[in-house]
Amino acid sequence: MKAVFLALPLLFLLAACAQNPVTGKQDFVMMSEAQELTLGRQADQEAKRQYALYDLHGLAKYVDEVGQRLARQSHRNTLSYSFTVIDSSEVNAFALPGGHVYISRGIFAFLNSEAELAAVLAHEIGHVTARHSVRQISAAQGADLALSIASIFSPGLRNQEVQNLTGLLGNALLSGYGREHELEADHLGAEYLSRAGYDTHAMIRVIGALKNQELFDAEAAKQEGRAARAYHGLFASHPDNDTRLKQVIADASRYRDGRRDDGRAAYLAHTTGLVYGDNAQQGVIRAGQFYHAELGLALRLPQPWRAANLPDKLVMTAPGEEARLEMTTQKKPATPPQDLLRRALRIDAGDIDISPINGLQAAVLDTRGRLFAVIYLGERAYLFAGSARSPELAARHLEAMRTSVKSFHAISEAERKLARPLSIKLVTADANTRFAELARGSPLGRNAEGTLRLINALYPAGEPKPGQTLKVIE
Repeated sequence: MKAVFLALPLLFLLAACAQNPVTGKQDFVMMSEAQELTLGRQADQEAKRQYALYDLHGLAKYVDEVGQRLARQSHRNTLSYSFTVIDSSEVNAFALPGGHVYISRGIFAFLNSEAELAAVLAHEIGHVTARHSVRQISAAQGADLALSIASIFSPGLRNQEVQNLTGLLGNALLSGYGREHELEADHLGAEYLSRAGYDTHAMIRVIGALKNQELFDAEAAKQEGRAARAYHGLFASHPDNDTRLKQVIADASRYRDGRRDDGRAAYLAHTTGLVYGDNAQQGVIRAGQFYHAELGLALRLPQPWRAANLPDKLVMTAPGEEARLEMTTQKKPATPPQDLLRRALRIDAGDIDISPINGLQAAVLDTRGRLFAVIYLGERAYLFAGSARSPELAARHLEAMRTSVKSFHAISEAERKLARPLSIKLVTADANTRFAELARGSPLGRNAEGTLRLINALYPAGEPKPGQTLKVIE
């Protein structure tokens, strides 16, 4: 209801012209600055409800200090900016209207200096100062406008799980800012970087790191027989050899009044102990198994499916997205699981199997190529819903879904050790240090060597130099 309440009044705003704070020209927009700030505050509150915040060794304070230093150099330096780290393994950052900038925990592993962190934040500040989200909303028409805004706050209005707040407005109200707006954000971000004393080429290094991550995932996907993950987030529209971007960054160097150290040592110190991948509060995926120590559960994932561990559900997807199995949870009711299943499906009857699953109360229903199940564990009920894109594909994948559901069990003490999250540790390379050797003792699995190169900006074939500080995962 919040989304509808917010979206509907916007449909009745009169189109108006407002001065763009960057260009000084008149923009055709449907939102005043006061309305922009109101929308931003509401979106910021919703984001904080959807996502847990993350802090370790003063990381949140550090990010805010870097962000505020940049914001003071911006064209809209009177806004009340906020810079927030969210507990998400996604590699992304996004900006809400009015100056609320979010950066995910997951991106920190792939950055290697304060200057690179500043480049990410400066790019998002550029979107804020140029009012890109406002201009994007104003370009929408009628119901599309209502849907765009409602979809921000109600991810269920869109089918894909990526429409959760992970991509909130960082994906430009679900449709992207477009190449020109991205280049404008680069231009502004590079200027703010320069004015704050940072090397503007840090922006190129960040783009290179994210492009390398895409290449690495594409190769890993090929080896694993899965589709590569489509990346639509930060800097996604940039080719790494973008001539216009390089010119923008070179031009911005003229604003640099003084030189600031790239802050590599300070940045790396803040990454020590930082969680890599899934956090314990979300559950972790290890070698085809899902473990959640806090909820006390474990299950085997269908193979060779991929899994997305989202804030509100676990989503398992077959290769080619031929089939999908979701697990959600809610408080356990006083009634047996078959009653909850009937209520959820709005059915009065059906051939429901109420055989226990690994000693737990359960109810399972196979119907017309779809699989539904409810399992009780502790004070929680776990709901499964599986389906395929066609009856033929259902016949191919239903057994894998059944096997996964029936593997659900209370976590063992041995499994609790596996449920601990991975974290970043710093080591110093010597003359004999090689990534192949570091990978042998890594919990990252068969892609460990490539991952270690990625997070240390030495992908695809670089080796560390003696005395170099390296990030490893343990």
